[in-house]
Amino acid sequence: MHIQGAVQAPDAVQVEALQCAIVPDDFPGFQPKVLVREGDAIEAGAPLMRDKNSPSIALTSPISGKVTAIVRGERRKVLRVVVSNDGKHTERTFDTKQPLIELLGASGLLAHLRRRPYDVIVRPEVRPRDIFVTAIDSAPLSAGMYLPHDAADALAAAVKALRTLTDGKIYISHRADWPFAPVPGAEMVTVDGPHPAGNVGVQIANIAPVNKGETVWTMDVTTLWRIGRLLLTGKVDYSTLVAVTGPEVNAPVMVKTTIGCEIKGILAGRLPNVDHHIRIISGNVLTGVAVNEADGFLQAPYRQVTVIAEGDDNVEFMGWASIAPSKMSAHKALPLRWLRKLFAPDARINGGRRAMIFYGEYDRVLPMDIVSEYLLKAIISRNIDDMEALGVYEIAPEDFALCEYIDTSKMPLQQIVRDGLDYLRKELE
Repeated sequence: MHIQGAVQAPDAVQVEALQCAIVPDDFPGFQPKVLVREGDAIEAGAPLMRDKNSPSIALTSPISGKVTAIVRGERRKVLRVVVSNDGKHTERTFDTKQPLIELLGASGLLAHLRRRPYDVIVRPEVRPRDIFVTAIDSAPLSAGMYLPHDAADALAAAVKALRTLTDGKIYISHRADWPFAPVPGAEMVTVDGPHPAGNVGVQIANIAPVNKGETVWTMDVTTLWRIGRLLLTGKVDYSTLVAVTGPEVNAPVMVKTTIGCEIKGILAGRLPNVDHHIRIISGNVLTGVAVNEADGFLQAPYRQVTVIAEGDDNVEFMGWASIAPSKMSAHKALPLRWLRKLFAPDARINGGRRAMIFYGEYDRVLPMDIVSEYLLKAIISRNIDDMEALGVYEIAPEDFALCEYIDTSKMPLQQIVRDGLDYLRKELE
């Protein structure tokens, strides 16, 4: 597996999005108010939903066409809004002379930014201390973050505009193979090392940590480029390059499509006929969301689909306790650790959930200056004072993805962190 930073886009297979869906849960902190009805005609860039708490923040349609479904769950929670492509490719043009924060909110791009603390969508009225941009995707099987060869002008335009929103700095973290010149107005930071080096939380912790009372904004470099394109052209570019990966895929491939594209279009002809259950993940194996091929959609951050075996129909002698050579462990207990062979994971947790074991295993994969186990205990017990003292303002669920993977106790650490951050925000904001 070769991990890259932001590089120029390669040749990719073009997949036309016949349907696209926007999922509010992809944007933590967004409280959706649906603005359309089923059957409405809509153009690309038109708003589908607005945030109830910050009405200036919208989620927009990535394609032109007709709203074919507004899917709701329990208590009428909005699960997704689906738009069918009419093939006309009509696009909304935005007035780039309006105030920047209003432009970003109306275009839907502001919803792609996050803020620390809480790792939720930004509050337009709160001025950030700094803005952090990650140009690295270090997750398993990631192909990196790709940018067009002429992206330099858009990046420069975006940084110049965003400088007006902060009194601090704009940091762009990248690998040593960054193909562009340094972006004017930004502080370029070279990052080395394996995952989770690409996590913006790890970068913040090692560049300029977040303290109580401070707010920083974060985004990936693709969002930064889209902001620049909007400022230069008045239109939002909803295209994306998706890495189709995983041991159950015929051959890894890059697909160029539209954000929110239906999964069956991306995977068409790329899955072998197998006699076992598979799991399709929108995203990577650590932080992605399981979706169905029949009615699933590409979910944020819209750049990877991974297919692995489910494992629920795998009959194995001694089950999870087996020391078969094909198994992998983060500890030195299994042969594959020493043989250094490729590992084909499945979705089993290989064990049962139990009480947290305190022996510092999380610290091996979490390069942040926090006492992770004690912080997690404070989150579980809802002890706000201890949460603050132990660094809760610096973290996001993705920072604990590797901890969850190697966790001997098999605890859902990312969900624990998400629930804790939501509780803290409810109590303090």
